[in-house]
Amino acid sequence: MPEDLVAAKQALRAEIRERRRTIPAHERDADTAAITEHLQHLVAARGVKRLSCYLATPTEPETRPFLSWAYDNGIEVLLPVTRNDGLLDWAVANNTDDENVGLYGLPEPTGDLLGPIAINSVDLIVVPASAVDQRGVRMGWGRGYFDKTLGSMGKRPPVYAIVFDSELVDELPREVHDQPVTGVVTPSALITF
Repeated sequence: MPEDLVAAKQALRAEIRERRRTIPAHERDADTAAITEHLQHLVAARGVKRLSCYLATPTEPETRPFLSWAYDNGIEVLLPVTRNDGLLDWAVANNTDDENVGLYGLPEPTGDLLGPIAINSVDLIVVPASAVDQRGVRMGWGRGYFDKTLGSMGKRPPVYAIVFDSELVDELPREVHDQPVTGVVTPSALITF
């Protein structure tokens, strides 16, 4: 992998992290409400019964209101649990405020682990991202967990990334291992590529 590509992605991630830290609380609340509404529409339109999502970190677009809605509507949600070997385990969301602190300080669910292949039974995958471009190229945070998971699936359901409006860009640097997404959810749009 060319060093300039790695450096470009690292610089872009740092810029996005800083921009996310400065979003005012009232804007973040409005963004959360809009993203939740888009996700609800996506789930209803696709008739989703089981999906995977994630617990957002403090600077990511918030997912917990959507997760509560899914739980209240009888939709089973699998949440990722990071492993030292670079794979993801999965646990069923239980609609409690109980969370564990996983690798890298990430919030993770409590509950029994289902193993890495549990994701093969979902109807929709919702993933975090630092940015997404108009071609469906997703840039994560550089650890490769979701790229490995998506790349290992023989038949995968639609995959949507959640980002803030400014993080849907024209073009991102892409490496061979970067897995594309089906669409993106931002506060102002639900886009299928």
